[in-house]
Amino acid sequence: MQIALIGADGQLGSDLLERLVERHEVRAWTYPDVDITRPQELDSRCRELQPDLLINTAAYNLVDGAEEDPAAAFSLNAFAVRDLAFICRDTDTILMHFSSDYVFDGTQRAPYSEEDSPSPLSVYGVSKLAGEYFVRSILSRYFLIRTCGLYGTAGCWGKGYNFVDTMVRRAREKQPVQVVNDQYVTPTSTLELAHRLSDLIEVGRFGLFHMTNAGQCSWYEFAAEIFRILSMEPDLRGVDSAAYGARAKRPVFSVLENRHADRIGLPGFSPWAIALKDYLIRKGYLK
Repeated sequence: MQIALIGADGQLGSDLLERLVERHEVRAWTYPDVDITRPQELDSRCRELQPDLLINTAAYNLVDGAEEDPAAAFSLNAFAVRDLAFICRDTDTILMHFSSDYVFDGTQRAPYSEEDSPSPLSVYGVSKLAGEYFVRSILSRYFLIRTCGLYGTAGCWGKGYNFVDTMVRRAREKQPVQVVNDQYVTPTSTLELAHRLSDLIEVGRFGLFHMTNAGQCSWYEFAAEIFRILSMEPDLRGVDSAAYGARAKRPVFSVLENRHADRIGLPGFSPWAIALKDYLIRKGYLK
């Protein structure tokens, strides 16, 4: 299969590239050479390459920043995705696009499945949901992936870091570490996600899929497990969301259930703590 991968140097994109080149012919596209907010240029590239599958990992990921600059969030997460969908429709290309657990409001106390109705609380969540709706309304052949709490060895392209690396850095610098203890998620390894996405491409079943590691934890529990594995003892403090004072409102519970992936027989993900230890070894934090 001929695949074009947008954001191939990013946190998820780099792991996807390494996995997909084992089985497919992959063209790695990176910013600023390929900018999804310039649809005419992207359309020309797609018509020249004629990929079977276009994977978009580019996104606006600054949750608090989206509250201050909604236009930037919607430009990347909604309108650029709309244009990608039109390009894929006109070139008969399959699209794989990524969304977020933040499309849910967190009032449910059981993991959210693909059948649950989204109700985002933040500008970021609304922008991601808008991108979903564009994909689903324009295309019939698509992989739409919701995931949660991503971390990978390349670090998040837009931020330059991920949660795990931030926790390790603050502990090494002897800084106090303050983490919210009332928001529950499932931290997800981009390496494991890349492997499951590769499996999904091989199966060829289209639609909406939740894909995360197994289990759940608060962000505080996630940080505590990082330090436990690394035998670090920083000044770790748990605070509630109100005390933390983030600009954007986040769901208190946004754990996802991989219901559709399980139904079609994809291999399962490992528990989040096991994936975390593997990451710490690969990153060189743990020998």
